[in-house]
Amino acid sequence: MITLSAEQRKGTPSELRAADKIPAVYYGKGSDAVSVTIDAKEFTKVFREAGETSAIALMVGGEKISTIIHDMQRDAITGTVTHVDFLIIDMKVAIEVAIPLEFVGTPEAEKANLGTLVKVAHEVTVSALPGDMPHALEVDVSGLATLSDQITAGDIKLPKGVTLITDPEEAVALMNAFVEEKEEPVLDVTAVEVEAKGKKEEETAE
Repeated sequence: MITLSAEQRKGTPSELRAADKIPAVYYGKGSDAVSVTIDAKEFTKVFREAGETSAIALMVGGEKISTIIHDMQRDAITGTVTHVDFLIIDMKVAIEVAIPLEFVGTPEAEKANLGTLVKVAHEVTVSALPGDMPHALEVDVSGLATLSDQITAGDIKLPKGVTLITDPEEAVALMNAFVEEKEEPVLDVTAVEVEAKGKKEEETAE
């Protein structure tokens, strides 16, 4: 399991930011939220590997607490993580999590200029023990050869111990036909000018 050091929170938010620390809390069923701080650089490395799906062992004062990231707040302008919520989990009890999809390959239909790929869904919900929960699920779209082909949630290969919760018939990727752009008629400005000039000369003659 991925580990992340945490310590009891001390100092104001501005002091924590200056020290490159992120305020966080961890909580679970029947337990109060505990405020802690985590190192920003260490968290960035852990999040890159665990995401919001894999179990993370919070090391607090020598105690190992099994968690997953439940919520994150980011700065609206910089995108910097400003707060993290960790949910305490039981490693022996299955949990349901929305897993992000990673699309790989180029559809045969796209290579043949029949259409473009449409990613209908970007995640599916699965159930698994925390230790078996995947970071992401790969979806190979290279087999989409015609406009009628599609990939459903049930087509996704799941690791051992992982059960699909999303409706297996739900589409996650399909093809959309190319739409030819119609050429706009070109306006002959010269002809319009000549016609307007002719009308003006007629009005003058009258």
